[in-house]
Amino acid sequence: MSYIALNTAASGMSACSTSLDVIANNLANANTNGFKASRANFEDLFYQEFDQPGLPAGNASQRPTGLYVGLGTQISGTQLNFTQGPTQTTTQWSDMLINGDGFFQVELPSGVSTGIGYTRAGNFIANAEGQLVLGNAPGYRLIPAITIPPDASQLNVSQDGIVSGSVPGQADPQEFGQITIARFVNPTGLETIGGNVYLQTAASGEPLEGQPSIDGFGGIQNNALEASNVDPVTELVSLIKTQRTFEMNSQVIQASNETLQNITNLAMR
Repeated sequence: MSYIALNTAASGMSACSTSLDVIANNLANANTNGFKASRANFEDLFYQEFDQPGLPAGNASQRPTGLYVGLGTQISGTQLNFTQGPTQTTTQWSDMLINGDGFFQVELPSGVSTGIGYTRAGNFIANAEGQLVLGNAPGYRLIPAITIPPDASQLNVSQDGIVSGSVPGQADPQEFGQITIARFVNPTGLETIGGNVYLQTAASGEPLEGQPSIDGFGGIQNNALEASNVDPVTELVSLIKTQRTFEMNSQVIQASNETLQNITNLAMR
């Protein structure tokens, strides 16, 4: 049955290789604002059945156990970890984090899903038109759109998402817009597209939109960013464990190959 061991060990090496890819991506994004770590979930494959439990055995008894040989493993999926990352304070008023559940909503290019992306990264800046956009390469615009007047000063974002500031000629602070956030029944079902942005899917469910700090939505904190929730120590432990598992499966392949060679040599005598 060494050929079964060969295929089983090969499946283990393939699954470990995918797991290593996931771990590498986590470690590479240990300093990415709003990044959520993933883990690879393993599942066993089919089993070859030689005997069923409960079948008649000698002395009018029944087999107390069956005889099954597993055929390996595979990665069933990757699961996002949406626990909150550490708070990183900044001096930029438009840097924001969500304390609790929720995602900022950003406008995506036409033709991309529903046109709305969801992110935990709150590194927003004002573009040339004064609109708040995500400070990544594409510069996705915050939804609902908020425009900051060019002469505004003492800008602030309240815990419930109201953007305000001082304007020349006005004694009282002026409100420039209301940030709303979205949450999902199953955030791990979101599609990851890069750029710190996720898309809704049938698995995530429809987004529930609401005002920060109300009805279970997280509150806004400005002059702060949510750091990556990757724990480098945990990832390194997983890396070592996965690497050793890969090596052990490699040894199984070597042992199975030697066994098959011995069987072939005996058969040729």
